[in-house]
Amino acid sequence: MNLNHRIKKRKKALESINELVNNASHLVLIHYSCESFYNVESGYTPRVTSIAVRYYNTAQTKSFSIHKLAEIKKIPFEDIEQNYDDLEKEMLKEFFQFVKKHKSYNWLHWNMRDLNFGFEALENRFRVLGGRPETIDDEKKYDLARLLIDIYGVGYIGHPRLEKLIEKNKISNRDFLDGQSEAVAFANKEYVKLHMSTLKKVDVFHSILDKVASGNLKTNAKWYEPYGLSPQAVYEAIKDHWIYAVVILLLGAVLGAVIPFIFDLLTNNKPN
Repeated sequence: MNLNHRIKKRKKALESINELVNNASHLVLIHYSCESFYNVESGYTPRVTSIAVRYYNTAQTKSFSIHKLAEIKKIPFEDIEQNYDDLEKEMLKEFFQFVKKHKSYNWLHWNMRDLNFGFEALENRFRVLGGRPETIDDEKKYDLARLLIDIYGVGYIGHPRLEKLIEKNKISNRDFLDGQSEAVAFANKEYVKLHMSTLKKVDVFHSILDKVASGNLKTNAKWYEPYGLSPQAVYEAIKDHWIYAVVILLLGAVLGAVIPFIFDLLTNNKPN
């Protein structure tokens, strides 16, 4: 990648983070759990089990889940599977009603980008079940996973990135399930467990966003990696570091004291 382009992408990503945080009252974080991509017939959208949407400024979370609806409708957990379509449709209907009221909000997510896993997948699943989904403008969607790559570089953390970030930054992973564990939980009809993991992940996104915005996110990236090693890139890296501000401050103080002294010296030494 062209180094100038890399620097511009980093700057744009940081600006996006700042804009999102500064407009906290209109920012929500979203994640959802679903059937494993590998356990569905080719071309079919995976079934959705639960969705969590967290308000950034209050940390309050709105959740949508099939097991909650089953409880409300007094359907025994062992009968959820045979009522799955109806429960899923009702859950998605509630979710898209929520979307309709929050179209002006910014939506921060983690890799929700396509028909396998993403906003499009949720929309398609609702259409399959006979619903008419509300859509969110693409300009309102922000992929935290991509923003982190743009800011810190592609090698900023190991894989799987989310789990490694949690470990690196000592973020609680209670109730967190990785992809393989989620697939097992779905197969075992552990819908509550899946939902708890979904709730945990939006909480993790919140913590990561806070750390990025405050400049405290710990990564494996070397100081120069987000910029490259060109003279301009090195300058940008130094400029972004707090030491740069200290050096500029000290240099300004020194020059402020020295320049008047030199001027007086030259003036006093002028021949009459």
